[in-house]
Amino acid sequence: MLAQRMSNLHPYVPGEQPKDRVYIKLNANENPYPPSPKVIKAVRAAVKAHPEKLGLYPDPDSNQLKAAIADMLNKCGGVLCRANLKGGKKNGSGAEVSPSEADKIPFTVTPDMIYAGNGSDEVLSFVFYAFFDSDRDLVLPEHTYSFYPVYGGFYSIPLKKVPLNSDWTIDKEKMLEEANAQNSSIIFANPNAPTSLGLTRNEVREMIKKAPADRIFVVDEAYVDFGGESCIPLLAEFKNLVIVRTTSKSLCGAGQRLGFLVANPELVNAVTTVKNSLNHFPIDFMAQTCGTAACEDVGYYVKCAQNVAFERDEFVDFLRNKGWYVLDSQTNFIFCRKDGVPGEETYRKIKEAGILVRHFATPGIEEYLRITVGTHEQMQALRKVMENI
Repeated sequence: MLAQRMSNLHPYVPGEQPKDRVYIKLNANENPYPPSPKVIKAVRAAVKAHPEKLGLYPDPDSNQLKAAIADMLNKCGGVLCRANLKGGKKNGSGAEVSPSEADKIPFTVTPDMIYAGNGSDEVLSFVFYAFFDSDRDLVLPEHTYSFYPVYGGFYSIPLKKVPLNSDWTIDKEKMLEEANAQNSSIIFANPNAPTSLGLTRNEVREMIKKAPADRIFVVDEAYVDFGGESCIPLLAEFKNLVIVRTTSKSLCGAGQRLGFLVANPELVNAVTTVKNSLNHFPIDFMAQTCGTAACEDVGYYVKCAQNVAFERDEFVDFLRNKGWYVLDSQTNFIFCRKDGVPGEETYRKIKEAGILVRHFATPGIEEYLRITVGTHEQMQALRKVMENI
């Protein structure tokens, strides 16, 4: 009774959503901080001033939101945790923001370089449909964001998974070898998930130079705001580069479902064509309001990203002092294991103490935990549990 294509579907399994009790939730890489107070204020003002908009179709092109995203990227340089703040409140709200020297973008990001959608997962779906073919492999790391294989099955796109190096870094040379063998596209998260490691901008530049020039090269920057190097500056050099980003992590917006990509306008138009062939009203009025207000108070999110990075580094030091093996992290999570203690057993012990972290049964990483960085209080609670494991 089902269509044959259903046999290719292998649904994504999200982080555990607690139902039976209240947990400290450190298993889904969500931001532990609420959105900017200006977002809450904007939502209330929008509903009060224009309640009729809840009954009308929203702007199908999200023009105000895309302009706000472009302005935000220009102000911070694409990496929040290293941006400079001047003035504003203690929480960063209202501060004047400028990019660090390392993150300055050598051109102005414009709204026509932005496509916005319902979370980066939807954006990725449209990227897969628009740019990857079923007659050749899509090259990706063996361990990376686990939604890529889901979309590979959904769109019947064959995948060539390249094992990571022994130090958990992406094997750039092998990925390029595989891509050039079939004239294939490449996709990976940078920094990568679940390893938390990232390539430098120059490493990515050298990869794109050696990759097929007539194929799309996709860099997923979901976590870059916590310490990676954004590849947005490379858009001046490469017309085939697509950068996917999300508001779920560094902009405290997982509940809003907003994601976007940055690319040359021709590629943005291609993804927009895919969107308009499926749902020409993708982002609702309230989500557009939230996203616009968040981008307009970028200083607040700079401070949040800095707080997360500080707590992450402190926790990494703590675990290493307790004998844990922890990879260097450029994200809002850490990837760790302890010799002699099975990963699943560790996960259960932490859960019994009222804290959820992520354990993958995937061969090769089954002894590791992926732990989202929470607030100072949440990480203190986790320390009390993990120091006795």
